Amino acid sequence: MNLSLQTKGRHGYSVEFSPFFPTKLACATSQYYGIAGCGTLYVIETGPNGLIPQTVFDWNDGLFDITWAENNENILVTGAGDGHVVVWDINQRRGPIKASKEHTKEVNSVHWTQTRQENYFLSGSWDKSVKLWDISRSQSLTTFLGHEAIVYSVRWSPHIPGSFASASGDHTVRVWDARRPETPQTVIPAHSSEILTCDWSKYDQNLLFTGAVDGAIRGWDIRNPQTPICDLRGHSLAVRRIKTSAFQRNILASVSYDFTTRLWDFTINMAVETLEHHTEFVYGLDFNLFKPGEMADCSWDEVLRVFTPKSLINPGMTLQH
Repeated sequence: MNLSLQTKGRHGYSVEFSPFFPTKLACATSQYYGIAGCGTLYVIETGPNGLIPQTVFDWNDGLFDITWAENNENILVTGAGDGHVVVWDINQRRGPIKASKEHTKEVNSVHWTQTRQENYFLSGSWDKSVKLWDISRSQSLTTFLGHEAIVYSVRWSPHIPGSFASASGDHTVRVWDARRPETPQTVIPAHSSEILTCDWSKYDQNLLFTGAVDGAIRGWDIRNPQTPICDLRGHSLAVRRIKTSAFQRNILASVSYDFTTRLWDFTINMAVETLEHHTEFVYGLDFNLFKPGEMADCSWDEVLRVFTPKSLINPGMTLQH
């Protein structure tokens, strides 16, 4: 599969497949590269006629990240450039059902809990804070402080209830217990530059990956984080987002300001495929949880792509089930 959608006048920041439907995904975009203007949320269906926008929502500032609810197939949360956390019902086309502004600066990252025990999601912001939200409440439950710079990424553990990681411009990734906001459980000085992204292994509860402005991707055993378990080099510019595969234990993907999307086998410390199908910074990235090998990415070049890399069609020796 190799499909594309033009998001004309809107620069792609985040894309995520639905956790309920294999043919549905959403994309968060911003006008004028997120520096000014509004944001647009696309809800898209894939099919024989390509990528078809089913619903399009506008917000009065850029939209920088997106996450689907895990308890309601119609609910999406976005992070906005004006500090709002915005909740949408894709069946209500008039606008958001809720918008909460507690962050004082841009909301870079939002993520719904992956352990299905709570109605919780997280938001991370340029204001250096992480906030914990309950979808049924209008105000946040908890604020996590300690980062000394922008929080670029927040990710719930897919294994341990209440555990999440946050990646920051202060060169650290931190692991938190949502029940103990006073101090992180672990602080890892993971790179010598700003850390823009992190993600957990879907197979090992102790394995956390980071990507940074230095172009490197590193894997960490959070029980013993003194030395990375892998150090993946190949991107020539900042790594903007990484995602681990739910189907192959040893595979992760990354997108970068160097215009590429890459597939890596971290057990052999090398890229297994490089895709050069964008002409600007690539920001958004996701794997389809229903279709092994199917992926999506989006870029500042105003193109959203859904595709299956060759290395995931014919995995060969490097991809282990």
